[in-house]
Amino acid sequence: MLLAAPRGYCAGVDRAVEAVERALEHYGAPVYVRKEIVHNKYVVETLTARGAVFVEETDQVPEGERVIFSAHGVSPAVHAQAAARSLQTIDATCPLVTKVHKEAVRFAREDFDILLIGHDGHEEVEGTAGEAPDHVQLVNGPDAVDAVSVRDPERVVWLSQTTLSVDETMDTVRRLRERFPAMQDPPSDDICYATQNRQVAVKKLAPDCDLVIVVGSANSSNSVRLVEVALDAGARSSYRIDQASELRDEWFDGVTTVGLTSGASVPEILVRDVLDALATRGYGEVEEVRTATEDLMFSLPRELRADLKTAGSGDTRPRRENRRSLSVEPA
Repeated sequence: MLLAAPRGYCAGVDRAVEAVERALEHYGAPVYVRKEIVHNKYVVETLTARGAVFVEETDQVPEGERVIFSAHGVSPAVHAQAAARSLQTIDATCPLVTKVHKEAVRFAREDFDILLIGHDGHEEVEGTAGEAPDHVQLVNGPDAVDAVSVRDPERVVWLSQTTLSVDETMDTVRRLRERFPAMQDPPSDDICYATQNRQVAVKKLAPDCDLVIVVGSANSSNSVRLVEVALDAGARSSYRIDQASELRDEWFDGVTTVGLTSGASVPEILVRDVLDALATRGYGEVEEVRTATEDLMFSLPRELRADLKTAGSGDTRPRRENRRSLSVEPA
């Protein structure tokens, strides 16, 4: 067994999940959440059991109630819709996603055409594009480049969804630059540190693996990308699962070495369950393959911090020690 590190929860996911936990503790159930707080089935089910109510849109939240916006971010239109219903909002958008939003606002103000590399329909893309809909054009991978048109080839910039494959994104950028040589880069990397780190770790172990297992949900972009990265890096096969029970016997025919990783919204408890299941199949010798160490932490959303402080609820700092295993249990 080769176990990738880093893997699992990133700082933005830590922050978003804890925001729901702390809101439930402080305000009591129900606490409404627009969309999935993070893209992980286990996390959503566990928080639901604690009293979180996940809705698709703000009009499903009773007027005057509290709603938490997910880690993927929302557009200004969603904020306006919430205000129109007198909803109390807690914005758990990952700060790295917020950075991309601010870049979109800045370049739109300067009248650039913004080429947003990302997946059509993803919540993060919808939120970013909503910051400047008249200036943003979605580019859904390298094959979409030929269809791109701009007003002025001298005033073009690319931005990206934070959870993409680094290699595919750079391929898309290369093709865009062939068409628009003056295209500007974002001020700093848009693909987040955690996405990049998890892909680098998989690239390191994949060439030595007959099989790479990625723990993560089907709607988790960064988890799906890890399967692609593993195959591109030399793994003979790779599969994504939500949990250990989804492992299939036929995947292990002729397999000597198994690699294991997890997406950025996956609690470590799910990885441990898979390790236990693999040990029963004979893969009990585990070697960790570490390519980076992460210690980044984000503070809780300001609205929640303010309420906790006003109520004298004690420490408003993140409870880092609990985050990796998602220490919430059904009531």
